[in-house]
Amino acid sequence: MDSLSYKTISAHRGSVAKDWVLIDAQSAVLGRLASQVAKIIRGKHKPSFTPNVDCGDNVIIINADKIRLTGKKWTDKEIITHTGYPGGQRITSPKHVLAKHPTRLVEEAVRMMLPKNRLGRKLFTNLYVYAGSEHPHTAQQPKEIKLS
Repeated sequence: MDSLSYKTISAHRGSVAKDWVLIDAQSAVLGRLASQVAKIIRGKHKPSFTPNVDCGDNVIIINADKIRLTGKKWTDKEIITHTGYPGGQRITSPKHVLAKHPTRLVEEAVRMMLPKNRLGRKLFTNLYVYAGSEHPHTAQQPKEIKLS
């Protein structure tokens, strides 16, 4: 045989088809939702997945304030942040974070599951999280996905 019958196709920025996906986070467990959303943002659900290219979809998450945590994580889990100043370490619970910033729990959970490099920072811009059931992306005609 002079030629191969199958060839591996590597996606590049011009050949990637990006879709818009709508996910309802109402009564969804935070970690399970975040891992599935990170997979969609990364593009791992597509047959043309290429690890070094942004080939994932744009994801809209609604009802982020109605997320669930299992067990006693609402009070016992510690979220540690740092202000950048000496002695600036702050420890809070998910209950306080949800009360002050309703979308931050979902955003941080998804961001931590993306690569920690410049591609991961670019992929994070494809995530749109809203606390209520309304979103301003109706013109993009997102497909609604039910996550199991």
